[in-house]
Amino acid sequence: MNSRYETSYDELLQPGPLMLETGVSRLEDGRLLVAARTELPGCAGRMFDWWFTFFDSTRHIRWWHPHDHVELRGWDGRRRAGRGYVGSTVRAVEALGEIPPVPAVLKFHPPENFFGAGRLSAALARGDVSAAVCARIAFGDEPRLSADGDPLDGEMVHLTRDTAHGAVLRSRFLLGAADGSGEAVPERLGLELMRHCYNEFSCLARFLPSLYYGEHANGEKGPLAW
Repeated sequence: MNSRYETSYDELLQPGPLMLETGVSRLEDGRLLVAARTELPGCAGRMFDWWFTFFDSTRHIRWWHPHDHVELRGWDGRRRAGRGYVGSTVRAVEALGEIPPVPAVLKFHPPENFFGAGRLSAALARGDVSAAVCARIAFGDEPRLSADGDPLDGEMVHLTRDTAHGAVLRSRFLLGAADGSGEAVPERLGLELMRHCYNEFSCLARFLPSLYYGEHANGEKGPLAW
């Protein structure tokens, strides 16, 4: 296991191939790293980012993953529908493939906090990244939260890069406590999360462009075929 994964997401900012694009690896500190790479044909980073400002019902998340997503339990008051989600918390119930449904809580953070100083903004300026969605996550009926409500079970990073054919999504999940507290996250859970992530964003790509243009998101009405 390469220990660089323990401290940095910065390598995700470069567009070239990585040693780990899709897979699961156990870090030296016991945490589990889950990676997934998903093609999003016809999509763009601005659409991907907008989706997180849009979805607000169980119906919406079932479009996203018809098999695994069970219930959206709602956003907190910090979310601004149609405008922004950073700083807000969302709660849902979802399965991970063959793993039965459990409650999940995600709190979205400023993406730049997950990367070295200035590196995300530089990648955005170069066009190597078109959107970044980052959160801390927790699972279970009584999720582990910090005093200020931050989930403590792991981290989630999604980065898109726009291409001539659509967008490429790189996803990373870092599961478990860095201080070694609690039980180690089973590798089976990591594999099911990897599959879940690939499937949910493959499903999203099938309808996201039409939904984005149909909602006139960001003032765009979409291109005409004739």
